[in-house]
Amino acid sequence: MPAQSKHALPVPCAGCRDGAGLDFEIAMAFQPIVDVMTGRPYAYEALVRGPAGESAASVLAQVSCETLYAFDQRCRVVAIETAAALGLIGTGARLSINFLPNAVYSPASCIRLTLTTAAAVGFPLDRLTFEFTENEEMVDPEHVIGIVAAYKQMGFGTAIDDFGTGYSGLALLGKLETDTVKLDMALVQGLDANLRRRTIVDAIVKMCSALGVTVVAEGVETEGELTALRALGVRYVQGYYFARPGFKSLPPITPALF
Repeated sequence: MPAQSKHALPVPCAGCRDGAGLDFEIAMAFQPIVDVMTGRPYAYEALVRGPAGESAASVLAQVSCETLYAFDQRCRVVAIETAAALGLIGTGARLSINFLPNAVYSPASCIRLTLTTAAAVGFPLDRLTFEFTENEEMVDPEHVIGIVAAYKQMGFGTAIDDFGTGYSGLALLGKLETDTVKLDMALVQGLDANLRRRTIVDAIVKMCSALGVTVVAEGVETEGELTALRALGVRYVQGYYFARPGFKSLPPITPALF
């Protein structure tokens, strides 16, 4: 039975529109998160771009406080619709979407458009993961804790992105019951030649294993980094070594690696 059939649509808040209020268009690029045990994509992360492939920075520069919520909603819709159109559902991989916790008013109400979009394209809810970055300072940490708890109850996956270089670090992991932690590239890049960095990652991996939290290493660019991560027990990896983000496409994983 499709996961979305278990959820009645909540009453929407006043801001629940399909990007209403935005005066610019967006598109998505997708980068695979690779399962090193199988060589197959475990997930694809949706990354916002301009309509002609313009950078995420150029898109985010157009977002104001007044359009933050509409932008967050529009990103979810475009990510789900584009991924479905590209055949992601048939790959068995998850779809990982970045979300802005400071843009979510009520998680139960503001998820309505996500549920409607997923139902319309047949995207299973239990294969959606919402990432929020540790690099974004949270206006109300308790509110974010509530969002994560609500999303978990709805069957979504949740992830802390850029872990290890942001505002809250271990304190955040202690408060939020996310099922995934994504190691920031600042910890990953060059760790094969840096004992201190490798020791820190080793400790994080062991801690997450004890907590039942999945670890994803971001920013993998060399064979040495991949070898070191595999030796530390990291199963899921993401970075240019495997594939660059594909604009409106699901890029293939470099086949020679496996």
